[in-house]
Amino acid sequence: NDMRQVEVAVIGCGWCGGIRAESLAKSALVDKLHICEINPERLEEVKELTNPASATLDYSDITSNPAIEVVYISTTPEGSHYPIARDCLKAGKHVLLEKPIALELWEADELIAISKEKGLKFTIGYSQRFNSKIAYAKKSITEGKLGNVVNVMVSRHLSRNLGKKIANRVKLSPVAMESTHDLDFVMWLLEPAVPVKVYSQGAYGYMKELNGSYDCMWSTVTMSDGTLVVVGGGWNLPPSFPNYCGTWIEITGTEGALILDDTSRDNWLNTVKNGTEYPMSTMPGEHVDHMFAGQMGPETIHFLEACLLDTKPMVDPEHARMVMECYTAADISAEIGDPVSLPLSNSSLATLADMKAAQNGD
Repeated sequence: NDMRQVEVAVIGCGWCGGIRAESLAKSALVDKLHICEINPERLEEVKELTNPASATLDYSDITSNPAIEVVYISTTPEGSHYPIARDCLKAGKHVLLEKPIALELWEADELIAISKEKGLKFTIGYSQRFNSKIAYAKKSITEGKLGNVVNVMVSRHLSRNLGKKIANRVKLSPVAMESTHDLDFVMWLLEPAVPVKVYSQGAYGYMKELNGSYDCMWSTVTMSDGTLVVVGGGWNLPPSFPNYCGTWIEITGTEGALILDDTSRDNWLNTVKNGTEYPMSTMPGEHVDHMFAGQMGPETIHFLEACLLDTKPMVDPEHARMVMECYTAADISAEIGDPVSLPLSNSSLATLADMKAAQNGD
């Protein structure tokens, strides 16, 4: 019984798509790799790295190729997620889509409906679940080591160079672009509880002139079982800050506490040219010769295995929709200065529509 190999494609070969393409190129599960990227120079770069069976500037070459079974969508700007994922699912491909699942809740619903109707695997790239520290937290909570969880606090900060790169792409807030990862893994840790109320505040600073967004946002989320969640996300650390992304996590329960330092201070490189740097401190992780340091490599292969073995992918798209509703509530809350209940009420959705219209200058 030989293991079946599969033809796969990566659409959007920037930073994250490049990581995924390299991971797939090295995998024995992949028969042929196809890559798609709208920037011709970048397409050439990734072609050099991965030696794909085909490389194209037009993603319809991927959707129209019946041999391709699994597609990874890593495109920017984020508005491209819905139409490309929709086309791939309609073409009968299994899809891993980077977060966010969509920009509108109805788009998320539509993608989930198509995948269900066609019996396809559809998941969102919330790679932090493949961070060994987060996986350990899940195991500890599931095993009851911490008793009933009372409080979870996550504080995540990016360097402004990275913040600028992300924020220039699209006008989304730190809670939608960054804290989305933390909301995802915290809701996963606390399953089956769901978020019922969100209160969020933002503070302006360095980023305001760039794209009108807050430098940082702090959101308090009340879960259905009473657990208190606080998630902070910022992207304004000075350019000389030695890491890309530093995260601090505290989980307290009735029987124990778990503190996770995800600031990468245990890797210290000092050079004459650049001073102190903390290597391997990016959120997705990176290829280090023969292995992968971080989470996105293993996540990429996990989805491929889920498709081949017909097992459940790590992230449920319905869960990703709930996370989207949660950070949307945080955006509304920061705007109106009051807590927002979940699921979103008609009045909250009306506020959201007004906010989007104002942002688009309507």
